[in-house]
Amino acid sequence: MNKTELINRFCSRLIAIERRAILTRESYRFEIKRFLNYLEKESILLESVDVTVLTSYLDMRKDLDNIDSRSAAKAVSALRSFFRFAMDERLVKENPAALIETPRQKKGLPQVMDKKTIENMLGLIKTDNPVGARDKCIYEFIYSAGLRVSEVSGLNIRDIDFEGGIAKVNGKGNKERIVLFGQQAKINLMHYLQEVRPKLAGKVNKSPALFISKNGKRLSRKGVWKNYSKWAILAGTSTHVHTLRHSFATSLLEGGADLRTVQELLGHSDLSTTQIYTHVDVGVLRENHRRFLPKLNAKRNVI
Repeated sequence: MNKTELINRFCSRLIAIERRAILTRESYRFEIKRFLNYLEKESILLESVDVTVLTSYLDMRKDLDNIDSRSAAKAVSALRSFFRFAMDERLVKENPAALIETPRQKKGLPQVMDKKTIENMLGLIKTDNPVGARDKCIYEFIYSAGLRVSEVSGLNIRDIDFEGGIAKVNGKGNKERIVLFGQQAKINLMHYLQEVRPKLAGKVNKSPALFISKNGKRLSRKGVWKNYSKWAILAGTSTHVHTLRHSFATSLLEGGADLRTVQELLGHSDLSTTQIYTHVDVGVLRENHRRFLPKLNAKRNVI
């Protein structure tokens, strides 16, 4: 089995058996290709790979590519998955990657925007042209429903239920979930479908995609975040479109929603992933405490 065939079979397994997302498959494909090239360069046979070899490879990635702890953790995950596959194919006898400790990732608090900042940013988008009107609709929808960029890009027209104010999205690991969207997002979306999308689609267009580009094809993830960064810079806020999803979660918690509800709406499989937003919420409480707690008179007489 040559290298290309080996990688292709591994990637097929990721989708068929491990049920990984397409983006994960492509990330793992890149990592394993790099790893196999490394083995070739060092004249190391796959069956002779041990913990020492893997450690040297990961050290090379850190030094040469300057990867952070998060990228290193993804590399370890890809190697573990690949060696499980190699064991099933009887190419190796054991999984040396299982002995590699996953690098600890630094968990910073997610960036969020308040409602006023979001409204200001959306207000800057010029809607006198189809692309601008589409973009405003997209970002309003992401914030209203708490979507990932890949989820909004993958939406089809049939996934939207206007009467119920819900949408069916395909999340991480190809897991479907139902999300809710607000009245303003509904109004913008109906206007987009009736007035804007036909102008982008042209005379002949059979794409089922909800959001499409100027040439009538499904708008890619790159297209979503690239346009967003332009307006975010003008608004002086975060250029990461994912900030809208973070802001959605934080707004729900500030409004009194329980953690389980937010977990369900975000599509998190693990509650611990959602809990990071409670730290943001505590930050808001601390700021309100600082602003509104009555100040004691420092010059009063001390008894």
